[in-house]
Amino acid sequence: MLATPTPAAALIASAIGGYLLGSIAFGVIATRLAGAGDIRQVGSGNIGATNVLRTGRRDLAAITLIGDAAKGAAAVLLAGVLFSPTAAAVAGGAAFLGHLFPVWLRFRGGKGMATFLGILIAIAWPVSVAAALTWIAMAAVFKMSSLATLTAAALSPLYLLFLFHWSTEPRLWLIVAMAVLIFVRHHRNIRRLLTGTEPRIGAGESVAAP
Repeated sequence: MLATPTPAAALIASAIGGYLLGSIAFGVIATRLAGAGDIRQVGSGNIGATNVLRTGRRDLAAITLIGDAAKGAAAVLLAGVLFSPTAAAVAGGAAFLGHLFPVWLRFRGGKGMATFLGILIAIAWPVSVAAALTWIAMAAVFKMSSLATLTAAALSPLYLLFLFHWSTEPRLWLIVAMAVLIFVRHHRNIRRLLTGTEPRIGAGESVAAP
């Protein structure tokens, strides 16, 4: 009979496992296997679905989007089943960091929105629906993928509080931390938004979520 891990061991295992799951670069894998080249040499060089779509392959962009979301959800669900809600939050955060800073790619990863949504699906699916609808609405009105992403990320903690009234659970702090990191990863986009030079969807931007 296997021994029950201590709380500390469970958190360490969740962090390591979550990071390794999150660091799987579906954009790089999909484009290479399909013969579309190295996505890091295309467009912005980002490994997310938005940049994959710039190869002209919608199927590869969809695979990347689904894969990046699924790895975040999987990390949370596995740690939750094996250990505890706190471990699930740790695994989700680690998976998010793995996507943003994968060791295999010299810590140059994606911007995080797809993985963010995947984690939200696992910890509070109504919040993920609200965030996704926010992204779609903002993209439809303003035609800017980055603005849609930043708005959805910023409002997600408020959606959680409104829908569930969680104020002390680790899931709230996880969402806040991920939202902050999304803003950090979009610092160039934010500068362009402030100067009015951010490209619109259809003019150097794609319609897929980053």
